[in-house]
Amino acid sequence: MSNYLNVLALIAPVFLLLAIGMGLRWKGILQPEAEKGIVNLVVKALYPCLIVKSMLEADSFRRQPDVLLAPVAGFATIVCGFLLAKLAARAIGMQTGKGLRTFAFSVGIFNYGYLPIPLVESLYGPNELAVLFMHNVGIEFAIWTIGVALLAGGSAKDGIKKIFNPMVVALVIGATVNFSGFASDLPDIVMTTLRLLGGCAIPLGLLAIGANLYEYLDTKEPLWNTRDVLGGIVLRLGLLPLIGIAIAWFAPLSIELKRILVIQAAMPAGIMPIVLAKHYGGQPIVAVRIVFATTIVGFATMPLWIHFGSLVLER
Repeated sequence: MSNYLNVLALIAPVFLLLAIGMGLRWKGILQPEAEKGIVNLVVKALYPCLIVKSMLEADSFRRQPDVLLAPVAGFATIVCGFLLAKLAARAIGMQTGKGLRTFAFSVGIFNYGYLPIPLVESLYGPNELAVLFMHNVGIEFAIWTIGVALLAGGSAKDGIKKIFNPMVVALVIGATVNFSGFASDLPDIVMTTLRLLGGCAIPLGLLAIGANLYEYLDTKEPLWNTRDVLGGIVLRLGLLPLIGIAIAWFAPLSIELKRILVIQAAMPAGIMPIVLAKHYGGQPIVAVRIVFATTIVGFATMPLWIHFGSLVLER
C-alpha cells in the first residue's frame, strides 16, 4: 500500500502543472483567450475521450455488483458536504447574502476531476478510474440541482440541463460499449486515438486552471479572511475527510468504490464554485479564498488522509 511519500510523489506533478500554468499567465504566454480555448477543447473533446478510453479499458468494471451505487455515493457525499458546511457557516456567524451560501457551496465541492484522476490511475489502474467516473456522475447531478439551488437560493431547474454535458454523454457511450462486451472488438486505431487525445486532457486542463487562478492574485479584495480561510480548511481538509473515510469504512460497498470515497474525501475544494458563484449571484471572493487555501494546505494533507484511509480499509 502506498505510503505518505509515494502519494506525495504522485500529487507533486499535479501541483507543479498548476504552478507552471500560473507562471505562463504571469509571463503573458498563456493569455485569457488561449486559456478559454484550451478549457473548451478539454471539456468538449479531450476529457470525454479520456472517459471513453477509461471505460473501454476497464475489463472487470461491469462485473462489480455495486457499480450503480457509485453515482449514488457521489451525490450523497456532495449533499452531505453542502449541509454540514451550511450549518458550520451559520455557527461561525455567516449570513445569507454575505457569503454563507457561497461558503457552503465551495466547501461542499471537492476537486473531483483533475486532481484525483492521475492519482487513481497511478494507484489502482483503469478499472478504478471507471468507478471514479461513475461516481462523478452523481457529483455532477448534486452540483447542478441541490448545489445550484443552494447557491442561488431558488429552484434547481436552471441547472438541470447542465447535467447533460459532453462528459456525461461520453460516460454513457463508454459504459454502454463496456457492458455490451464489444470493447475488445474495436480497431486498434480507435483505442490509440482515444489514448492520445485523452492523455492531453489532464496536463492541458491543469495548465489552464493554473492560469485562471493567477488572475485572482491581482484581485483588489484580500485573499486572506480568517473566517473564510480557516473555516474552509477545517471543514474541507479536516472534518469532511474524516466523515468520508468513516462512510467508506462502514458502508457495505466494494473495495473499489471505498477507495474512491477515500481519495475524493481527501481532495481540496474544486475550482468550479468560483465560476458558478459569479453566474448565480454568489460571493466569488469567498470561493477564491477557500480554493486557494485548501489547495495550498491540501498539498500536505492529501497524502496523509489517503494513507490513513488506505490503512483503515485494510483493517
